[in-house]
Amino acid sequence: MSILPPHAAEPPQKTQLEGRFITIEPLDPERHGRHLWQEMAGHDPLWTYMAYGPFTDQASFQSWLESRAKLDDPLSFAIIEKSSGRALGIATLMEIRPSMGVIEIGHILFSPAMQRTPCSTEAVFLLMHYSFETLGYRRFEWKCKNDNAPSRSAAARFGFTFEGVFRQHMIVKGRNRDTAWFSIIDSEWPERKKAFETWLSPDNFDENGRQLTSLSALNAS
Repeated sequence: MSILPPHAAEPPQKTQLEGRFITIEPLDPERHGRHLWQEMAGHDPLWTYMAYGPFTDQASFQSWLESRAKLDDPLSFAIIEKSSGRALGIATLMEIRPSMGVIEIGHILFSPAMQRTPCSTEAVFLLMHYSFETLGYRRFEWKCKNDNAPSRSAAARFGFTFEGVFRQHMIVKGRNRDTAWFSIIDSEWPERKKAFETWLSPDNFDENGRQLTSLSALNAS
């Protein structure tokens, strides 16, 4: 059995990440709260698989944002659409273990305006790119409730490998959660990066903004 050299990934910072469609910024309740509330209010299904929410009013939502912004793990980011300047979603880096080179993307809240758009794909790509290339992680994880079909489908589309189910892993909102585990490791990252970059390229969209080749197909190839 080979012995690995000491690993020295860096903890993620409250930094800004620039993409073609979006900017990722550290979550700031004062700057982002109003837009996030406007985008998410009344869309209760967004919170079905979360351990919190939905929120009945803007004040309680704002209080929740303030509590999240104080945490370093999970470290919360707002996702800003460049064309409108509006905050459309939240994602976090979490379960951060620099000495093991392991990090997870989670607590993902994409508003309806962000879902099924290049913004959502680019958000995952930018956080993945930051984790592997800037911070030096060797394993990037995705976890979800096992019966959360949209999240499982998204993980497959993004190129994660399904690793199995942790049965009776958690109790969330008084209900059992069997957790499905997915990952991308550093040796797989170059091919995943190439697939994301190809999909996000202007050449992959027609004049109406429709994709020409799916990300699932690029990752499969």
